[in-house]
Amino acid sequence: MRIMLLAATLGAAALSATPARAHVELETDQAPAGASYKAVLMVPHGCAGSPTVALRVQIPDGVVGAKPMPKPGWRVTTVVGKLAKPVEREGTTITEDVREIDWSGGNLPDGFYDEFVFVASLPDQPGAVLHFPVIQQCAKGTVRWIDIPAAGQTEGDVKAPAPALTLGPKRAGGD
Repeated sequence: MRIMLLAATLGAAALSATPARAHVELETDQAPAGASYKAVLMVPHGCAGSPTVALRVQIPDGVVGAKPMPKPGWRVTTVVGKLAKPVEREGTTITEDVREIDWSGGNLPDGFYDEFVFVASLPDQPGAVLHFPVIQQCAKGTVRWIDIPAAGQTEGDVKAPAPALTLGPKRAGGD
C-alpha cells in the first residue's frame, strides 16, 4: 500500500512539475520572405480562468499592409504609425502603416479556443525571425505575450513568448 501511495505521489509531482505551455501563437510559424501572409493568432485560454475580452498585436518592422479580419461580436481598430524605414510597395513609397491591431469588446471564455486573423506583406529577408508581441486582456488580469528570446535562446527559455514567424527562401517567381 505504501509503495503504491509513494508511486502515485511521485507521478503526480512529475506531472505538475511540467505544466503544458499553452500560449498565444501563430498557426503557421514559417512563410516565404517577401510573400503575402495570413496570420492566424490562436488563443487557447483566458487568464487564470477569466475570459479574454481584448487582444492587441504589434506589427513588427518590415511587415506592411496589415489588414485585420472583422470578428463578429468584437470591435476591431488599428493604430497607424510611422515606419522605421520607408518601404516600396506596388510603386509607392510607404512611410506610415498599421503598427497595431486591436480586437476588443468580445468575450472568449477561458474554456474555449478562438482565432484572430489578419493579412500582411512580409519583408524580403530570408532567415529573419519576426516577433508579433501580443497583449491578452481578460476580464480579470492581463497576459503580455511579449518576451523575445535573446541570441542563443529559444521560445522555451522565456516566460511569455511573443508569437514568432521565421522567413524562409523567397518563392520562385515572387509572391
